[in-house]
This record gives sequence, C-alpha cells and structure tokens, in this order.
Amino acid sequence: MTQLNAQQKQTVIVGLGLTGLSCARFLHARQRDFVIMDSRQQTPQLAAFKKEFPQQSCLLGSLDEKVLCTADEIIVSPGVSLSEPAIASAIAKGVAVKGDIDLFRDAISKPVIAITGSNGKSTVTTLVGEMAAACGLRVAVAGNIGLAVLDLLDKRGEERDDIDLYVLELSSFQLERLGSLAADVAVVLNLSADHMDRYADMQAYHQAKQRIFIGARQAVVNRGDHCSAVSPALKQISYGLDQPQAGEYGLLVIDGKKHLAIGSKVLLSVDELKVVGSHNIENALAALALGQAVGLAQDKMLAALKSFTGLAHRCQFVGHYQGVDYYNDSKGTNVGATLAAIEGFNASDSANEKDNGKKGSRQKDHTRKIVLIAGGEGKGADFSILRDVVSQYVKAVVLIGQAAKTLASVLSSASKVLFAESMMEAVQKAMAETKPGDLVLLSPACASFDMFSSYEERGECFIAAVKNIAGQGGSDE
Repeated sequence: MTQLNAQQKQTVIVGLGLTGLSCARFLHARQRDFVIMDSRQQTPQLAAFKKEFPQQSCLLGSLDEKVLCTADEIIVSPGVSLSEPAIASAIAKGVAVKGDIDLFRDAISKPVIAITGSNGKSTVTTLVGEMAAACGLRVAVAGNIGLAVLDLLDKRGEERDDIDLYVLELSSFQLERLGSLAADVAVVLNLSADHMDRYADMQAYHQAKQRIFIGARQAVVNRGDHCSAVSPALKQISYGLDQPQAGEYGLLVIDGKKHLAIGSKVLLSVDELKVVGSHNIENALAALALGQAVGLAQDKMLAALKSFTGLAHRCQFVGHYQGVDYYNDSKGTNVGATLAAIEGFNASDSANEKDNGKKGSRQKDHTRKIVLIAGGEGKGADFSILRDVVSQYVKAVVLIGQAAKTLASVLSSASKVLFAESMMEAVQKAMAETKPGDLVLLSPACASFDMFSSYEERGECFIAAVKNIAGQGGSDE
C-alpha cells in the first residue's frame, strides 16, 4: 500500500472497477495528478491498473478518511455509496464529489440522450441507438449498459470527431452524484422498488433518478407512471399505453388490433413488433418520443423498430419443446421487472406473440399458465408486490438462491412453490409442472451474485439447462 501525506491536495478516485479505471485513464490523459482508493484489497481491475500506471499511487483495503477530507475533489464510482462514513465526512467538510458522468459532460459538446428507469432502460437505450444509426448518425451508446462513458473519448481525453450523438443509460448510482447533465432530452421510464439495500426509502431512490432532468432541454414522460413526471415548465413529450392526445405517443385500437400512434396518426401495428409484451410496447413508444426530441426521421425510426429483436436475457425466446415455450428474463433483477414480464405475457391478447422472429404456442384466451423460476440476492426488496399477479397467472414457482425462503413466505399462498439448489434442478422441476400451452419463465426478481457472476451467466445457465434437458426428451422447436 502506498502511503500518502494527508495534507497533500489531490484528486482521489474511489473504486477500482471499470469506471474507476476509465477515470484514471481520463485524468492521466489530461495530465492531472490523482490517487486511486478502494476498500477491497483485491479489485477486478487492479492488474490492468498496475500495468497501465505502474508509478501511480494506489490505496487498498480501506477508505482513508484523512486523505479524502483533504482532497481537492473526489470522483466516486457508482458502486460506492456516498453514505460510506469516510466519504460522508469529506462531503461534510465541503470536499467536491463527482462521478464519471460529470467528467464526461465537461469534455463533450455533441447532443446527449439520457435514459434511466427501474426497468427497460437497456432496451430503450439500445433501440434508440439503432434508430439513430438507421438515420445515418454516428452514434455512441454507453453508460450503465456496459461501456464506460469516458472510454468514448480519445487518448487525450477529448471528444472524438467521429461521433454525432451520445445515447446514455444511467443508473441511480451514477445519477446520485451527478451535477448538471444538461441532456438534450432525458427520461425516467418508470420507477419500482429496487436497491432498497442502498437507499433509505423510495423517495431517496426517486430523487436520485430525477437528477437526470437537471439542466435538460426536453423531457420524455411516461403518462402511466407519476414518478416519470417533470415540471410543466420543461418542454416534454409524453407516451403511454392509453389512447394518445395530439402530439402524444400511445395506442389506438382499430378493428380489434392495437397500433402504435402519435395523436390520431397510426404508425404501425403491434403485430409488426418482434418483441413480446406490453412493457416492450412502452419501450418502443418511449424510444420514438426520444428520437423525435432530437430530430430523428420517423420513417427510419419505424424501420429500425420493426427489425428490433430485443436484448439477450430480456424476455428472450429460448425454444419451444413438447408444446411448452421457454423464455429467459435473467435481466429481470428486481420486482418491477418480473411483474412487467409476467403481465406482459398476458396483456397482448390481440397481438401475435413472438420473440426474435420466432412464433411460440401463445394462446389468446388467457388459459395458458406460467411456471416461474425466481430468486437470488434480494436487495431488500418487497416481494409482496408479486403476490396478486402470481396468483392470477403463475401455476407454480421454482425458487433458488438466498431469497428463496423470503419469496416462499410471500408466494406460497398464491401458487405452488418448489425449491431448487441449482439452475439445472430448477429447470427440471419447472418442466415437470408444465403441460402443452404453458410457458416457463426465468425472471428472478433478484440480483444474481449469490450463485452467479452476473445476470448474463445466470441466463446462459438457464438456456443451457433447457436445451440439455429438452434435448434428452426431444424437441419440436
């Protein structure tokens, strides 16, 4: 561990993950002195950091309060809570706290579309990026979706000439330390309980999300979620699953079929979408509104929308075996996401249900029942919100992970409950509960880190288990 003089003024980066490493690269490119600090002795990016910055100061194993309290500024990675005692002490002493988004915003001049929400933000971010590319723009998609925003800059830490538009997915953790993003358009897609192990209550979580609108030129607002609302003084475009008024995005029902529309103008039939569920219809409407706000051509946006097959691990069609469809929603890491997935499969009775261009055996009379695989790291969530929808649509629940018993205490009165120790066992038990016309859905309502390295690994294990077991019994895919 490098020892530092606590009286030495410096910029301190807290957290040595992907974001912290990107901040180090940025400050180094700008020839700014810094020290990096992490409460862990071993961090995911330590080897990369030492290779790139062999002479750079690095403090590991604790957060040094004296160093933090005498810093010029602290750049805090999203995974580190501002309530950490050493950081809270520095804030109380007036030390400026920033995030990587602040550094990025100060370095760029091109338009920014900013997207957050409890659910759907990765889908909408990806879709808007594809719409912009279809319009011929050189678009960069980054943020919470995977690529650190500072890694979009050149080797001097300056804005690149080959980017016309930034589409950023932002988490509440990134937003809670953000100053003014000054986005060209911003949206809070929705809000449901998540990260309650990090926030004191829903109000604190809501306040963090709402910071995305600071300095924004326009807002996109979800009419169906009051937490999406902004000041009437801010120019805005609304969307929702109801019938739209002039200038609004919504749904029109014509001859019994649902159509995406703006005002009274029909844009396309829901049947033309390759993604499943009412939540994905909302995502499509939000993306169209965001694109309109920055001047994207409507015809090009609609063409991109019709070809969009969704994201891996987000209501992803896995296969159709012996009359049963299998869907991977491993990215459903909170209660709201799982609620949306279950309801989404049962809300489009006028639409042809399909995913990734493949049609399943979807019944239109709502007699089909779901077998749900759920559980994992609960994050302090209130699972009781799931009880009613599980009672209505789910014939059996197979529970895994740390939160299994907590989920069982809530859902045992709503559905048959079984337990499994592994994903393979969970899929086996789920299959045993099905009959032709049913659906097996992995939508955990929990984080994955108790059993898996990521939601991606969890989803891949589900896919592998389904194909392995189905392969033994034959497939009618």
